[in-house]
Amino acid sequence: MSGIEVITFGCRLNTYESEVMKAQAEKAGLNNAILVNTCAVTGEAVRQARQAIRRARRDNPHARIIVTGCAAQTEKQTFAEMAEVDAVLGNEEKLTSASYRSLPDFGVSAEEKLRVNDIMSVKATAPQMIKHIDGHVRAFIQVQNGCDHRCTFCIIPYGRGNSRSVPMGAVVDQARKLADSGYREIVLTGVDATSYGGDLPGAPTLGLLAKTLLKQLPDISRLRLSSIDSIEADAHLMDLIADEPRFMPHLHLSLQHGDDMILKRMKRRHLRADALRFIEEARRLRPEMSFGADMIAGFPTETEEMFGNAVRLAEEAGIAHLHVFPYSPRPGTPAARMPQLDRSLVKDRAARLRVTGHRLHQSHLDGMVGTRQWLLVENNGVAHTENFTLVSTPGLRPGELVPAEITGHNGKHLDMQLTAAAAA
Repeated sequence: MSGIEVITFGCRLNTYESEVMKAQAEKAGLNNAILVNTCAVTGEAVRQARQAIRRARRDNPHARIIVTGCAAQTEKQTFAEMAEVDAVLGNEEKLTSASYRSLPDFGVSAEEKLRVNDIMSVKATAPQMIKHIDGHVRAFIQVQNGCDHRCTFCIIPYGRGNSRSVPMGAVVDQARKLADSGYREIVLTGVDATSYGGDLPGAPTLGLLAKTLLKQLPDISRLRLSSIDSIEADAHLMDLIADEPRFMPHLHLSLQHGDDMILKRMKRRHLRADALRFIEEARRLRPEMSFGADMIAGFPTETEEMFGNAVRLAEEAGIAHLHVFPYSPRPGTPAARMPQLDRSLVKDRAARLRVTGHRLHQSHLDGMVGTRQWLLVENNGVAHTENFTLVSTPGLRPGELVPAEITGHNGKHLDMQLTAAAAA
């Protein structure tokens, strides 16, 4: 091979950072290299990264393989000891061209491969300017990194460090650059995005940042948030939900569970009633609002009754896009030291919660039939509605923003026909 290939796992923030990594590596003159940007959220994510590294070495025996991302930060020795890996970079190091200029030679020891600092020592997040995100018609912007909270199941703060925000002016500049490149939709992303601004002068909020972007950049047609903690939603964000049509009616919530005792053992900052209250208020302000959510099944000490409360929360909230994770003990986290459930029970509960999610998604698709929607056409013949429902759009050009009527669905995605306005 020649050039640089990037293999990305995990969140939208990683997708954004992969573009930064590639640009910095190219700036450093790196060639014939594979950058693997890993995720640490579950043990399965780490396993998949290791598998991809071995496959990349088999397919590219002479390329340099550089591993980075959250799993590389939290399990640096694991990757350094892999014979297939030439270098391991930390989450801070991966974003600077100097890291790629100072890579070790082939055949060095595991310790010499390592370029991973103490992520907790990082106090600021430098803005990164990119004009293009390969393979995407929507653009992601990092507004925040790290997390000050210590949920008992989560290893991510140890991979990302403490919360730090990108200054508002830098976010606006990046959004302007992407809008000038033709992107119609912007997604604001971070590790704990709703904590945005707490470390900045004047403590601006995520909602105020979003308001400012839409006010200053009229060329942005659609603005989304990647994932939020509803307990931190501010008044500006609620204003956007109520009054701003360019703020998309879909929010992905970090719920994690629906039982108050489990939420407390997770050290979450909300209870069941808080989540339902937020969802009810958001729907009152914007009836077409849809919700996605992350939920964990099989957390330590979870009884059948507690699990049932999680299922009922998803049902009561009408979660249209439920992302279910079987609990995965992460070494170094408090939950890993709690009494664990049998793995077969964890998998069974995750499967049952996914059945609920599937049923809720089918109900959501049913409710979309007959509605009129604006669609942002993406690659591979699909689009997303404003409330982030997948639509089949064969023959339409990626990047188009078109009106359509939803005519049906096949259980996975909506079917549509263009309205007269689009056809004309």
